[in-house]
Amino acid sequence: MPLTPEQQEEIDALRATPRQTLRAVSEGMEKHLYTAYPVLDHGFVRVIDYMGDDNAITQAARVSYGKGTKSVSNDEGLIRYLMRHWHSTPFEMCEIKLHVKLPVFVARQWIRHRTANVNEYSARYSILDREFYIPQPEQLAAQSVINNQGRGEALSGEEAARVLEYLKSDAARCYDHYEEMIGQEGQQGLARELARMNLPANIYTQWYWKVDLHNLFHFLRLRADSHAQYEIRVYAEEICRIVADWVPFAYAAFEDYRMGGATLSARALDALRRMLAGETVTQETSGMSKGEWREFETLLSAKG
Repeated sequence: MPLTPEQQEEIDALRATPRQTLRAVSEGMEKHLYTAYPVLDHGFVRVIDYMGDDNAITQAARVSYGKGTKSVSNDEGLIRYLMRHWHSTPFEMCEIKLHVKLPVFVARQWIRHRTANVNEYSARYSILDREFYIPQPEQLAAQSVINNQGRGEALSGEEAARVLEYLKSDAARCYDHYEEMIGQEGQQGLARELARMNLPANIYTQWYWKVDLHNLFHFLRLRADSHAQYEIRVYAEEICRIVADWVPFAYAAFEDYRMGGATLSARALDALRRMLAGETVTQETSGMSKGEWREFETLLSAKG
């Protein structure tokens, strides 16, 4: 169950008592406040709070007040200009605070983005729930033969079944021992801060994660990419859906220039110009390495 009854009761109470405010409000974001969107088997993402909207970005760029401009098209054009030219400060004027429930191994990958404020559920003071991420069979794949960080083909039915059984039984056994070690019936009981070391990396944790929009876009560019690990990508995709409603102009520019665009090196740009001029350019004449040339060809192909 993604939300505990206590958490759901708290959310219902907060949603039932809206308050007036003079601060900038994003109508698209308001509908997401306190709503927990399920991710994976036991995880979720929900918005706790936010600051700013598209207008806050353009105000910061112009250092203005009030509406800042009478033209919506001007605001959209300015945001696209800022995104296109890698101006980051105006996007830092918007912030979002999320409550995320996620497997520990996903959290350890996520925390590498060191540009956010994080407060995680403490297994030193509290007892972790018996909740583990168990992949769907189609997500069980062999090691990629071309990418040391990625997955290859899906495991066959018999092997997938065996792996799933290992994951379930190992997680259950570790948690049983965890409970036994911290139990105080007939024994002193091991300290929780020590007993937690025996828990597997697929157990769920929770945290509050607060980040500005510029750094959030960087996170989403990497983690919502098709090459990102599935288990973190589904969280990023859910956040993308929320951000698209929060700052529609900024998100559209982000999709266009960051997610859908590409950056070319000076050598790649030179090769492209020569190709457009009618010259036949090869990897040997491009000045690029084999790896760079392969990526360049992929970028220019219909599948890129």
